[in-house]
Amino acid sequence: MLKEYIQKFVDEKKIPGAVIHVQRDDEVLFHHSCGGYKARDGSYHSITKDTIFDVASLTKVIATLPSILVLLAKGEIALEDPVQKFLPDFQYDSVSVYHLLHHNSGLPADLTPPVQRGENRNILLEVYRSRLQYVTGEAVVYSDLGMILLGEIIQKVSGKSLDRFVESEIFQPWLMDNTCFNPSKELLPIIASTEMVEEQYVQGEAHDEKAFLLSGVSGSAGLFTNVMDLVQYAKFWLGISTQSVIPSEWMDLCHTLLFQHRGLGFEVWSGIEPLLSCGRRWSVGSFGHTGFTGTSIWMDPNEKLFVVLLTNAVHYGRHSHVRELRLGVHDLVYGMYISN
Repeated sequence: MLKEYIQKFVDEKKIPGAVIHVQRDDEVLFHHSCGGYKARDGSYHSITKDTIFDVASLTKVIATLPSILVLLAKGEIALEDPVQKFLPDFQYDSVSVYHLLHHNSGLPADLTPPVQRGENRNILLEVYRSRLQYVTGEAVVYSDLGMILLGEIIQKVSGKSLDRFVESEIFQPWLMDNTCFNPSKELLPIIASTEMVEEQYVQGEAHDEKAFLLSGVSGSAGLFTNVMDLVQYAKFWLGISTQSVIPSEWMDLCHTLLFQHRGLGFEVWSGIEPLLSCGRRWSVGSFGHTGFTGTSIWMDPNEKLFVVLLTNAVHYGRHSHVRELRLGVHDLVYGMYISN
């Protein structure tokens, strides 16, 4: 049923293809890949478990969040530290590391006007000069800008760029060998292309315009990975596999519901509106994140269940059907493997 549901999206050209992994504790319940994509050179490639995707905003929880947790656990930063302590060019002393992680800093969702790939803009300077849109702490507005700032904090505190820090502190010890920013040209044959821009598919370069202008490395977007690396990632978050990089109490805090369907970094299902992309059937306290290109990961700590769903949905344009796909997939997973 799940296989047929996803295939229908491919057949109707709502998505070019996908790879999905469903697991409960140590048991793999479902793993499937289908469809494919056109590469930059016009050749066609099938999607497999080895296909590397631009995961867009999953960067926020795969790279930036764990990196911040490492620094928190080491005592090199604190949640209550003001952003200005590390980034003096940021103009508000009321905004803390906690606010950036919780998306309630007051910062807008994005830069205005929207960034285009061919522009010559100083993204960091624009982020530093962005004006708060609401009183810090009084609302939740999912913001790329806050996560870009967190990436800069990681660099300032560690003395390493975000890509180098997360490689050594997270990806290597967590055995996520296929996860990186700015993948090498040798990997191009297995990297799914994203959107067509100026009559050429974007492939192996960050789809997100701000990340692209930040040389491919941003706390908000720009990461590339494959399904099996995200399986490894999810198993650590659910305690299916053990790790010693981040203390469990810090990881648990990230998916503790704090305010308006959010923990630190993650969305957390509260059981009430707004409806998140895991659908209504998942346990209250399930947590996850999505990426604009078509990627998502959802984890249910009550059931030790997780779903990694990767597709390059923007291959057919930005008005994609990926939200419909996600809701249907996660409802089906629960109905097939949990409710029954």
